[in-house]
Amino acid sequence: MHATEALVEADRLMTLCNSCRYCEGLCAVFPAMEMRNSFADSDLNYLANLCHSCGACYIDCQFSPPHEFNINVPKTLARVRGESYAVYAWPGALSGLFARNGLAISIAVALSVTAFIYGFASAPAFSAPQSGAGAFYQIMSHNAMALLFGAAFLYAMLALTLSVRNFWRGIGGKAAPSDSSSVWEAFRDAASLRYLDGGGAGCLNAEDAPKDMRKHYHHATFYGFVLCFAATCVGTLYHYLLGREAPYPWYDLPVVLGSLGGIGLIVGPIGLLIAKARRAKILTEERQLGMDVGFTVMLLLTALTGLLLLILRQTSGMNALLALHLGVVFALFVTLPYGKFVHGIYRFAALVRYAQERRAGGVPGPGLE
Repeated sequence: MHATEALVEADRLMTLCNSCRYCEGLCAVFPAMEMRNSFADSDLNYLANLCHSCGACYIDCQFSPPHEFNINVPKTLARVRGESYAVYAWPGALSGLFARNGLAISIAVALSVTAFIYGFASAPAFSAPQSGAGAFYQIMSHNAMALLFGAAFLYAMLALTLSVRNFWRGIGGKAAPSDSSSVWEAFRDAASLRYLDGGGAGCLNAEDAPKDMRKHYHHATFYGFVLCFAATCVGTLYHYLLGREAPYPWYDLPVVLGSLGGIGLIVGPIGLLIAKARRAKILTEERQLGMDVGFTVMLLLTALTGLLLLILRQTSGMNALLALHLGVVFALFVTLPYGKFVHGIYRFAALVRYAQERRAGGVPGPGLE
């Protein structure tokens, strides 16, 4: 017995696919599937988070619709994957946010925090141009800003850590990898998005041709996010270790890192949104669109407001724009544990588990023979 209809369907598909094995060279899902004779809920959640939804198995499958077997692995595993986020979420009482974490909620949180910051500051702070060191703290002191956003960030990290712990235990992961090779292999595969290439042909789109650029857009988004995070860390070190207050000159390291990251977070999310709109509907799990689009748009808005703040930081509109940027960042932080961001962390954990299984069974992965 399975907990949901999606898991029942996933069990049916994996049982059929395990008999066929035509797609075993496309990605990690099918070799991992072949190590099992039956599929518990935990197995199906594990396989679903190994899936990168490239669509290649659907195109290659001789039993996909309109065949009576109705094999649609990408869509079914996408639904299971979305449900797994809620199953392992911490705290469990907030797991329902996955079903409602759409763009409207994210924007509402951002605007609410922006309004709070407006109310927190005095009216003159928004009317006069500000410049020089400490200009960013005219509407809110650095300590108040650090307390508010530090608390939001720490909560997000705690919730994500405990959620992935639940997922790791749920899929039967070992207490710790037996050696560093499993973690390194998973890191390499995740950083290169190895399994988002349809077995080498590329990610499939509505025209059934490998023209989709999702892999490149994912890279731009991920590394843009990393650069922006690095900019924040360097800025924090500047403030506390060197006593230097923002804003910094355009050539300084935090600004350079943030600008490059911001460009990545504009190019990547826009590309992903376009790719999602062009995605063949039969491969798309529509119930997850709100969660997917909400997170992507919030990344885009974070980058846009940040770059506009850099351009307009010596004008009278700087503090108003700063309040909006901070509101967007806060909304991004508090929704991280209950939105699409978790897919990257769960997928990495699933890849570590896959590497462990292969090493334990002496089974090479695709392309590692």
